[in-house]
Amino acid sequence: MGADNEQDKRLVVAGHGPAAHRLVEALCERDAAGAWSITVIGEEDRPAYDRVALTTHLEGADLAYPAHDARVTVVTGERVTSVDRAARTVTTSAGRVAAYDALVLATGSSPFIPPVEGRDLPGVFAYRTVDDLDAIRAYAEGRTTGAVVGGGLLGLEAARALQGLGLRSAVVEAAPWLMPRQLDEGGGAMLRRHIEDLGMTVHAGVPLGALEPGDDGAVRRVVLRDGTAVDAEVVVFSAGVRPRDELARGCGLPVGERGGVVVDASCRTGDPAVWAIGECALIGGTVYGLVGPCFSMAEVVADRLLSDTSTAVFEGADTSTKLKLMGVDVASFGDPFADAGDGALGVTYTDPVAGVYKKLVVSDDARTLLGGVLVGDAGSYAPLRAHVGRALPGAPEQMLFGGAEPAGGDLPGATVICSCNNVTADTVRGAVREDSLTDLAAVKDRTRAGTSCGSCVPLVKRLLDAELAAAGIEVGTALCEHFDQGRAELFEIVRAERITGFTQLVQKHGRGRGCDICKPAVASILASLGRGHILEGEQAALQDTNDHFLANLQRNGTYSVVPRIPGGEITPDKLIVIGEVARDFGLYTKITGGQRIDMFGARVEQLPEIWRRLVEAGFESGHAYGKALRTVKSCVGSAWCRYGVQDSAAMAIRLELRYRGLRAPHKLKSAVSGCARECAEARSKDFGVIATENGWNLYLGGNGGMRPRHADLFATDLTDERLITYIDRFLMYYIRTADRLQRTATWLESLDGGLDHLREVIVDDRLGICAELDAAMERHVAAYSDEWRDTLEDPERLRRFVSFVNAPRTPDPSIAFEAERDQIRPARTAPPTTEPAMNGPSVNEHAGNEPDANGPAGSGRNAAEVKP
Repeated sequence: MGADNEQDKRLVVAGHGPAAHRLVEALCERDAAGAWSITVIGEEDRPAYDRVALTTHLEGADLAYPAHDARVTVVTGERVTSVDRAARTVTTSAGRVAAYDALVLATGSSPFIPPVEGRDLPGVFAYRTVDDLDAIRAYAEGRTTGAVVGGGLLGLEAARALQGLGLRSAVVEAAPWLMPRQLDEGGGAMLRRHIEDLGMTVHAGVPLGALEPGDDGAVRRVVLRDGTAVDAEVVVFSAGVRPRDELARGCGLPVGERGGVVVDASCRTGDPAVWAIGECALIGGTVYGLVGPCFSMAEVVADRLLSDTSTAVFEGADTSTKLKLMGVDVASFGDPFADAGDGALGVTYTDPVAGVYKKLVVSDDARTLLGGVLVGDAGSYAPLRAHVGRALPGAPEQMLFGGAEPAGGDLPGATVICSCNNVTADTVRGAVREDSLTDLAAVKDRTRAGTSCGSCVPLVKRLLDAELAAAGIEVGTALCEHFDQGRAELFEIVRAERITGFTQLVQKHGRGRGCDICKPAVASILASLGRGHILEGEQAALQDTNDHFLANLQRNGTYSVVPRIPGGEITPDKLIVIGEVARDFGLYTKITGGQRIDMFGARVEQLPEIWRRLVEAGFESGHAYGKALRTVKSCVGSAWCRYGVQDSAAMAIRLELRYRGLRAPHKLKSAVSGCARECAEARSKDFGVIATENGWNLYLGGNGGMRPRHADLFATDLTDERLITYIDRFLMYYIRTADRLQRTATWLESLDGGLDHLREVIVDDRLGICAELDAAMERHVAAYSDEWRDTLEDPERLRRFVSFVNAPRTPDPSIAFEAERDQIRPARTAPPTTEPAMNGPSVNEHAGNEPDANGPAGSGRNAAEVKP
């Protein structure tokens, strides 16, 4: 069926989903001679779009794929209804007849709606297409409860969509745990905990019984077989799919016993002129529902159509997956279900406090990785997936936490880097070498790696950097594919050109519309340079979730409030105000490690009222939500302590008030100790101060995070003024030159010359920039204004503080907010375990506010229940 040395071959593609789009795209790229004329017939009223990101349609995302070139005829709004294999024609629902030399069935699948009573009631929907979502959105208006039947990936996405429409959502899953095809029981249980903490109800392990109507004849409740009734005015089915093989059945082509068009390894059916790809194809006894295998089939057929001598075959698929589901990292790779009976061992780590579950399945000698599951923290996904079926470079428990990550040059060539597009390590390396590629965007464009789900991008970047380093080429510091410059370069551009917005910057110095990497980074730069309030105009859309609401998103969908308490010093009157606010709003309170009082459990629409009372009492934002100065911790020093040699409390207050609101590449913490006994733990901070008989010792570059590091002694016996001058310059130099989300400890380690270089810059003024650094800090101090006070004075900024899109900021009295679980942390009945093997990470102030805990702007909508 190849088209070698022939012209005007006619290809008809029945269906226009992602697999069909990839087939046509691949064929057009490789068919330089124009041997094929292509007609694509899709039954939806729109061309192909990204179904993986379907839920984002409700948020206004554009899902459309790029249009095909001029040689492709795209027919929308018509369905192929029959195939005449003898005449080699297809007929559509509109009566159109199209002749073919090759026909590709890419009809996809249809939602499975089990034959239960009530399935045809008004208010019952499938969740498969953009039209489905539009219909759900229209019907949900004015309704308050919803349920999703199916707890797989798409079902949980549907539940998220219902919650985003203001519905109290429930998930019904017949299997004992959520996402049973990807997760083991432990992973499913941890995911359930996260989902329930977001305000949803999960009913697992009980099959669906029936759907019951209300007085208006529309669906009103879901009834399970055990008699449990779930209120639901909107019901969405996401209980699996069935291959759409009716065209094959109608024209006599073989289909599987449970559905699916039977094809061989080349994706050809029993008719040499007919092929099938995607979710309608049964290949090797399996119907694949993931985008990666579907794309691989499309590539195989494109090769076969272009050459009779092609040997391209579908060689199976990597079904690994990584996603952020409702703000929760979930990943599965290899075979996560192997057990001792299969000659496998399981290595498991559970941290119930942080909501993290990790499991590795290894061979019985613990040397070969077979698979695994990650829930709550998928940071080690890329290196782990790359080693499936191979020897581990380190101990299994070390790999669980990202240890022994492979450098790009260490990965075997056949390792599949991008499972969505079946791109191997050698494919990436070859593209970099043969096409002299030097940036990530070019590699993605050339190989398609990282262009679908994006989970492999860090590994692709590692491969690129390794190839460039091996070739003696300086590794680029591009922030992302939209900017060729690194963060430090962009900082200088924004500063020098006095740029005031992201659009202005990307139009002058970048490309495209930006991404989740560059937008928050530029927002931080603008804030560091005092380019307006972070919720003002365009800047508001750039922020991460926490900055978006000026509060810390917590695991149950509520927020925490942390007023600033400089140096830990507070008056009795202010303590009383905090107590009254916490009592009146039902907030859980805790003294943090940074000597502040944290109040947990606030809903979005409550934040302005809470802060109005705090601001009136003299409090201001503690910036616990931002990449900014958090705290300057202190002991009581010489004012009270018999060992103190300097007034550490007074110095801590002075420093905190000076640097409050200072935005940086990452959060900043400090401490001042009044003597060498170090009660304030100053050496574990980004900048720490310890009193001496003659003044102050300054320590720089420490932290107590995931890689604890003691700060380095920078200078000794400093006067008050000299100490502040050096800290000013240190902070401003760090802000100017650090990479995105780089802590001071890592930044200091990366400096060429390290601490000695820093002394040359800050003390000796070797670069001649000390006057600039001093002036920059003085501008910050002079321009400081409390973000929450400014927000309360601006009605436009206050409009964002709503819990539900269909509820006012001050809830209607008929709406009752109820917690599915006790929001107050239960008292411990026993001391916490101290066994290092299973104990969770130490809890520092807002440890959950690390960079990859932040979702995209606005993703942290409150998840409290709403009942009429």
